[in-house]
Amino acid sequence: MQQSPFFALLSRMKYISRWALMRNACQENISEHSLETALLAHCLVTLRNERFGEGKKLSAERAATLALFHDVPEVLTGDMPTPVKYHSERVRDAYRQVEESACESLLALLPEDLRESYRPLLVPEPGEEALWAYVKAADKLSALIKCMEEQKFGNREFRLAQHSIRAALSSMKLPEVDCFLAEFLPAYEEPLDGYIK
Repeated sequence: MQQSPFFALLSRMKYISRWALMRNACQENISEHSLETALLAHCLVTLRNERFGEGKKLSAERAATLALFHDVPEVLTGDMPTPVKYHSERVRDAYRQVEESACESLLALLPEDLRESYRPLLVPEPGEEALWAYVKAADKLSALIKCMEEQKFGNREFRLAQHSIRAALSSMKLPEVDCFLAEFLPAYEEPLDGYIK
């Protein structure tokens, strides 16, 4: 049996810091971010299914799993700061190719009989666009929460990022996001003591 470094590499997510261009009061790594994104994606799809969805329900569990893996390529690429990644269409396309190559390189490290099981977690499949929209929204919500936390620590460096992220969330026009912003987000600014009885 041949050994595989796939999961050992994924465990390195905890060493890859986010927000590299910003002074951080509290460092965040992609492992922490991926967990939070998974929790938020699960919530958004659950809101869709229970309050806003019409017709066939989407899998909240699948959305959470996709979110857990959404930044896995960064084990090889590192975290590209958003202003750099989206600087121009050319840079965006080049980075997308780098990420796709990283996914293929990681998949090649798995035993052959497991590759096709993990491919849909690293490479978006046709027909899952709706789920990926919620993962993307959850990714943005996680970034918004980070900005709010930094400002709670008195770090004004995240002020503009917070406004930009809120605008991006608004432009998604997802009622589940609006619901989360109104119903769940305010508690992130409150002390924990008020909620534990």
